[in-house]
Amino acid sequence: MKIQELMSTEVASVRPDASLRQAARKMSELGVGTLLVLENDELLGIITDRDISVHAVAMGRDANWTDVKTVMTTDVVTCFNDQEISDAAQVMEEQHIRRLTVLNHDNKLAGLLSVDDLARGSHDLAGAVLEAATPLH
Repeated sequence: MKIQELMSTEVASVRPDASLRQAARKMSELGVGTLLVLENDELLGIITDRDISVHAVAMGRDANWTDVKTVMTTDVVTCFNDQEISDAAQVMEEQHIRRLTVLNHDNKLAGLLSVDDLARGSHDLAGAVLEAATPLH
């Protein structure tokens, strides 16, 4: 089964200069835990609800005045939409991540593959990813 058969094509995004509060509000309104950071349709990074809580709020940063680019992850792990889901699961396990940004072969954003999406194709693969991505503390 190919990644494009399971991935979400409607991906929520935020600008790098948005405040963490704006990003958190958008996540809350959309019921998501991840926003891709885009500027002029270029992928600059990814920010999660965990990034906001652990790397900002817990460190005493003011969510009203701290912008997304301060705490976003810039080294975004990606895959291609025509790869097998087993390839995606392997990358997710190795990188200890629950979400994978999906590109087409023009290196344009095609979607996002989450462990929940992966579970629709294979409970075993999703279980292995969850086990690898779960913090040990």
